Formats: sequence, C-alpha cells, structure tokens
Amino acid sequence: MPQFMLILHETPGDFAKLSPTEIQAIIERYGAWTMKVAAAGKLVGGHKLMENGGKVVAKAGDQLKLVDGPYSEAKEVVGGYFILRADDYDDVHQWIEGHPHLDFGRIEVREVDFMGQPES
Repeated sequence: MPQFMLILHETPGDFAKLSPTEIQAIIERYGAWTMKVAAAGKLVGGHKLMENGGKVVAKAGDQLKLVDGPYSEAKEVVGGYFILRADDYDDVHQWIEGHPHLDFGRIEVREVDFMGQPES
C-alpha cells in the first residue's frame, strides 16, 4: 500500500504563546488523532521536530556549506511529520480531517517514493 508523509509546517514560537492548559489540550488532541490512525493500521510513524528550524547542507564547489534553513526567510519550520499508509491522496485527505495541527499551520502531503524497493 502506498505511503504518504504529512509534513507539519508552523511558525516558530506559536506554541510559546499558549498557556500550559492550552498546550495540554493540544497534546491530548494529537494523541487522540494518532491513536485513531494507528488503530486503523494506517500509521507508519512520526515525530515532533525541534522548533529551531534546523540547518540546510548545500554543496558550494568542493565544500559543503551549513546554513540556517530551510524556511529561515519565511520564519516557518517543519514542526513534525507522520507517515501514513493510504490508498491515494483522497484516502489521506479523509484521515487528515480533524488533525489538530490544522489549527496552527498547514500540512503538506507527499507520497513516498520507494525507488523500486519493496515498501516497508
């Protein structure tokens, strides 16, 4: 079955504006959504990423260059990801409905390319 990565985009610091009670409610919503998807056998994996935006490695001539990235100009970061098993984008769309991240940012959906290897 095809797999799709849900890439969670957000603006750094958005969660810092919330109260501990609001953050706990969001964590519970994430947990409930994750358990629902896992119980349906659709969840392959996923993790929250650090909010610092990470770095981008690019080749400049013969050397590698490490820069702030990848969305430093837009002040946006990838806050986390999930990988789901789904039949197609329409199937993924049904599972994303009600995802708590949509209250804070956007979710980019990309199909995983196994490059001729068996799906894991």
